[in-house]
Amino acid sequence: MRKGCFHPSLLELEEAVSKPSFVQELESKLSKYWRLLHSSEKLQLVLRVQAALLRAMRDFLDSEGFVEVLPPIIGPVTDPGIRGAKQVVIDYYGRQYKLMSSAILYKQMLASSLGKIYFASPNVRLEDPSSVYTGRHLVEFVQLDLEIAEASYREAMRVAESLLKHVVEDVLDRFGAHLEKLGRQLTVPRTPFRRYTYTEVVEMLRRYGVEQDPYAEISWENEELFSSLHDNPFFVTEYPITARGFYDREDPSRPGVLLDFDLLYPEGFGEAASGAEREYEYEKVLRRLIRSGEDPSKYGWYLEMLKDGIKPSAGFGIGVERLTRYVCGLPHIYEARPYPKLAGITSP
Repeated sequence: MRKGCFHPSLLELEEAVSKPSFVQELESKLSKYWRLLHSSEKLQLVLRVQAALLRAMRDFLDSEGFVEVLPPIIGPVTDPGIRGAKQVVIDYYGRQYKLMSSAILYKQMLASSLGKIYFASPNVRLEDPSSVYTGRHLVEFVQLDLEIAEASYREAMRVAESLLKHVVEDVLDRFGAHLEKLGRQLTVPRTPFRRYTYTEVVEMLRRYGVEQDPYAEISWENEELFSSLHDNPFFVTEYPITARGFYDREDPSRPGVLLDFDLLYPEGFGEAASGAEREYEYEKVLRRLIRSGEDPSKYGWYLEMLKDGIKPSAGFGIGVERLTRYVCGLPHIYEARPYPKLAGITSP
């Protein structure tokens, strides 16, 4: 790892992944993970903290007038913007359906109908086997997804900021002793979180001698580096249109710039949440689909929904396991769920 102040557990991960036997040892451990569930006090503490995090998120959103709904698990299409990961296709009574890689396309109508919604959504993404070395990628994970009708991306950012602060306050208040046993020194995030534009981040990375393609997502390595330069969560906003999916809304006054954001953890833990305003007008979405190389015929139901007319909205998704990893200070994300699935490794 390079410049910055990385959490000690991430330095521990760096040392572990440098060993030639890393994947073999990991595969051996995961093949008998039930033994850890019985014997590891650390894992038991982590799962108790995770339960508290989920409860705190639900309590906060319920108090803010959100309605929890059940997420779709399969569908004719799912989020294509998954940074090179593959989707899982199944035979659904003679039709090709997909396991959700993200239920983002389903949130717009729910918000248009109910105003403010959220769900705890299971997702599956077949990541590249090299992702096992990052410590932050699972094949199977849960995301808390929310959407707010007639909201701007800045309003969604305020919800994300308040949600994270509340969750950390709650877990420190009720499970501080668990975090002490885990050796995690965590403080309540200071608000408001700092905000950078994407362009500012690219320029700052260059000052650190790091190149970043100005038309693409910030690379995992650069994101971790930039994260390590902070001791408090922060936002990156307004990504270029070439970096994100067709559903993130383009700024009408600034062509090529999206009304979107990422929330990042400090200490090198990287991305916490990703969100945006949504494109909701049929013609604009159709043009974006074609421009991105997607086949519009595969999105028939979605385009029909937009033709019928829905309200504008904004929202975000926050990964439960990544939140757990950050709060507990874990080296690798596989420690943040029972029966973890990692790319290229078979496990129960």
